[in-house]
Amino acid sequence: MTPTLDDRITGSLLGAAVGDALGGPVEGYTPEQILERHGGRVTGIVGPWNGDAWRTARPIAPYHKGDGHVTDDTLMTHALIRVYEKVRDHIDAYAVAEHLVPDLLTNPRWIPELEAEALPLQRIFLAEKWLVARLHYGHVDPREAGSGNIVNCGAAMYMAPVGLVNAANPEAAYAEALDVTGAHQSSYGREAAGVFAAAVAAACVPGATPDSVVSTSLSLAKDGTRAAIESVCEVASGHTDFETALAPLRKAVAPFDTVGPDYRAPSLGARRPSRLHAIEELPIALGMLLVGEGDYRRTVLGAVNYGRDCDSIATMAGALVGALRGESAVPSTWSKHVSEASRLDLHAPAQALAVVAHEVFARDTARRRAHESAYAALTSAAR
Repeated sequence: MTPTLDDRITGSLLGAAVGDALGGPVEGYTPEQILERHGGRVTGIVGPWNGDAWRTARPIAPYHKGDGHVTDDTLMTHALIRVYEKVRDHIDAYAVAEHLVPDLLTNPRWIPELEAEALPLQRIFLAEKWLVARLHYGHVDPREAGSGNIVNCGAAMYMAPVGLVNAANPEAAYAEALDVTGAHQSSYGREAAGVFAAAVAAACVPGATPDSVVSTSLSLAKDGTRAAIESVCEVASGHTDFETALAPLRKAVAPFDTVGPDYRAPSLGARRPSRLHAIEELPIALGMLLVGEGDYRRTVLGAVNYGRDCDSIATMAGALVGALRGESAVPSTWSKHVSEASRLDLHAPAQALAVVAHEVFARDTARRRAHESAYAALTSAAR
């Protein structure tokens, strides 16, 4: 049975959160390191990489990644949903300044990786703290505030709600995400956000397939982002097992990725604006969608075992499969574990966004009818 819009929204947001939690504990490592550390590929929820020493093993990021805890990808996704709840219409960079930034600054919430109530600002990383520095303290025009930030996947990782509000309308999702993320990113980081939102919207089209999602993404993507997706997905189309695809996909995206071979020691040219480059996460997520043929476990576990920024890759891949297949695609044992471990109701944000999506569609319909009426009046006068 074809999933309803509400089911796709729930599936996408659950799929994203579960992917995030699965990828968190192995983020930053290579497939070979993951294989050695876990005695095989990751096949489900695992504990922290450094075990009980997680608090001090990486002082710059003392987070409890693992055991089913979601990361900043999910925290930012839920924060964006709260913006939609307030605005109850399409949003833009000004909505980020007026609603998202104050939410990060003033509303303590349970932060799974900190195992404490804290301001989201205390968990989000430097590229997201930029939002607060530029908009709250710098009073920069929200449409331009993203200029100067490091270019990474920080904006793209939480754009699924934009695609879901614009379900089955990829062009609108692309445009809205570009507007929203002008406050956060520039260059290929912002472009990836637009393409990811469009991919989620494309996945909501009845009858959509992994191939149609990739085709739509390519039709909208520009410059290095388009070239990277094309390169990765061409390689991915020759694989149905993520094990054989891991190295070829990395090789395909490497010419476009600015981070370099060592994820934890980025190259000097890393994360700078460019029309030739792309973030790594979106092309790999789309590639794994093809490799996994739209199956949640195969797609997301491929993303997780790829390593590097795999929590964000798995977040994106999970969002796409969930939008394609609905909630039933996401293993309920995983979603239940993640919800309980993270102390988050993962269904509530989806239910809230679904209500807003229906309201926005009604507003869009009324606006379209008003335009049609005005246009008819204008053209009939000419006759």
